Amino acid sequence: MRPSRRAPDELRPVTLERGVVKYAEGSCLVKFGDTHVLVTATLEDRLPPWLKGQGRGWVTAEYGMLPRATSERTRREASAGKQSGRTVEIQRLIGRSLRTIVDLEALGERQITVDCDVLQADGGTRTASITGAWVALADCINWMRARNMIKAKVLRDNVAAISCGIYNGTPVLDLDYAEDSEAQTDANFVLTGDGRIIEVQGTAEREPFTQDEFLALMALAQKGIARLVDLQKLAVA
Repeated sequence: MRPSRRAPDELRPVTLERGVVKYAEGSCLVKFGDTHVLVTATLEDRLPPWLKGQGRGWVTAEYGMLPRATSERTRREASAGKQSGRTVEIQRLIGRSLRTIVDLEALGERQITVDCDVLQADGGTRTASITGAWVALADCINWMRARNMIKAKVLRDNVAAISCGIYNGTPVLDLDYAEDSEAQTDANFVLTGDGRIIEVQGTAEREPFTQDEFLALMALAQKGIARLVDLQKLAVA
């Protein structure tokens, strides 16, 4: 039995609330159970210096956790003078995931920065961030289209992410913290709307896992992400 009493293939309750920030070109408050992430997408008429003059744009991401997103206060990274390795890894993952489904030439010489701020953490903050980031990015691109800033199709597909793991010997979908902290295997899957793989991160926390167990986790991820993509499409419809 899972601590949450969910079935092995059952997601936590997921909501994707758009337009929650007045000034951002795109925004989404994403909730996976008790994990809540505020995502904003900001359009800027500037590019990294190494991209200038190449006729294409850029999508990048930043990620952070508020001090009381967890049970104890976490020191702000700005006060420490540098970002942690975990933060850098996650924001690079978010940026990579989004760029795979964006036509950067169609975007033009502009940059979209997606900020993912964790308000409350209960496992799966990076996967929730990616799933909500697509909604904020889609709204930003629709904002541009409404102002005739773009003509061609910029978003080529959806992208969403989910965690899976082996908990008490059973492959399960969408781990909360209670499961994540005790899982024998922990994995994150990032897939496109049509089921292609962007990234897979899998770690044996205690005992190595088998190919069959990996395939079971993959099947759970595909099923969960298909549901998330349906929710994304409903959110932006």
